[in-house]
Amino acid sequence: MIVEDVAGLRRVLLANRVIAVVGLSPSWNRPSYFAAKYMQERGYTIIPVNPTAKEILGQPCYPDLASIPVPVDMVDVFRKPEDVLPIAQEAVRIGAKSVWFQLGVINPEAAKLAADAGLDVVVDRCVKIEYARLFGGLNYAGVNTKVISAKRPPCPPLAAS
Repeated sequence: MIVEDVAGLRRVLLANRVIAVVGLSPSWNRPSYFAAKYMQERGYTIIPVNPTAKEILGQPCYPDLASIPVPVDMVDVFRKPEDVLPIAQEAVRIGAKSVWFQLGVINPEAAKLAADAGLDVVVDRCVKIEYARLFGGLNYAGVNTKVISAKRPPCPPLAAS
């Protein structure tokens, strides 16, 4: 199912705690590193998928999704749109619950394939930005999150420091 609404994005972020980040860079100044580190600091398990690195964010890297030895909830994709169809196919094969295509990663064929296989699919959004928008953080800095509520939504617990 393609997820676009606030309730669906919240559900995906709350239900998917193990995230395989395809294309995670070992460079601290890259968007993939920043987003993964942010989510790791909020209690998510981050599994780097990068065939050229040994370790990122203190976690061992894997060359592809099939090499990951534990169940994966979400596949977070930081790759060019033309490269993501095989990643979506692999996400389906490993039994992931969702695929999150980052900002600018728009491939309708890959999104349809994953959605038709029963995965939740988020397209052209940043997991870090959506987490901050929906669970607090952005609104405190004066950013209009377009989420109006008299109650703050339940926030997953932060990782122990």
